[in-house]
Amino acid sequence: MPGPIALTGATGFIGSRLLASLNNKRFKVRALTRTPRQDNELTQWITGDVQDREALQALVRDASAVIHCAGIVRGFSEKQFIHANVDGTANLLNACSSAVPSVRFLLISSLAAREPHLSWYARSKRLAEEKVQQHPGTLAWTIFRPTAVYGPGDREMKPLFRATRLGVLPMIGPPGNRFSLLFVDDLVAAIMHWVAAAEPVTGVFELDDGTRGGYDFSAIARIAGQVWQRPVRTIPVPSGLVSALARINLALAGLFRYAPMLTPGKTREIFHPDWRCDNAPLEKALPAWRPSVTLAEGLPLSV
Repeated sequence: MPGPIALTGATGFIGSRLLASLNNKRFKVRALTRTPRQDNELTQWITGDVQDREALQALVRDASAVIHCAGIVRGFSEKQFIHANVDGTANLLNACSSAVPSVRFLLISSLAAREPHLSWYARSKRLAEEKVQQHPGTLAWTIFRPTAVYGPGDREMKPLFRATRLGVLPMIGPPGNRFSLLFVDDLVAAIMHWVAAAEPVTGVFELDDGTRGGYDFSAIARIAGQVWQRPVRTIPVPSGLVSALARINLALAGLFRYAPMLTPGKTREIFHPDWRCDNAPLEKALPAWRPSVTLAEGLPLSV
């Protein structure tokens, strides 16, 4: 029988939805956790993190596939992002090399990796991708670059979506900026198709919800208005104010040692004019996968 699927980030937003889906399909999973958890029929928990080499060895031993969801999106220094996202990926790759050198390996990266100059986070995701691509072993590797992922359990998009229920949508960045979105279950479905593929899928693939041309804030407000059956107005937030708040937040985070979301790097990501995706390469590689959840369907599930 094939070995279990090794999963990092299994307690996070995306990883927890993926774990539930794998279990629903009766896949056996070996999952990494910082806090001890009780095993069940289908999930064996390995206590540790991506800096714990013994835990990683135990995680990937005899695995049929490795899915790397773990990482950080918040931090007050570049060193934090490199340690978690780059060194953590390297540690997992090294564990695979010694335990299962030919295993299928999936890195859940980010569309931000397309523009590594924008932020510490974006650079760390690109460097993690390079660790996978340049790995000297015989891994059958795949990299997914999802755009902004939302859904039940998400904390980043939720405040904006909640605001639309009150009839407003803060518009952060120029009104002409274009971006994509992806409901978490569509990302999980893509991963499930990757797991089930008869042959390994190799390459770097972008993912979004398939909306041609992506969205701008006006489109989000219009869709939200249809969902909530009330007008939703966009409220421009001055870019200078956002940038100033980001600098203050980063300074306070360094002083009080908390992980900030709004930083100068994050504002550069937000102000970037084009975060649209192209699903065509992934749809060709995994013909059975298509995103199925529209924003109008996913929005009320995400507030």
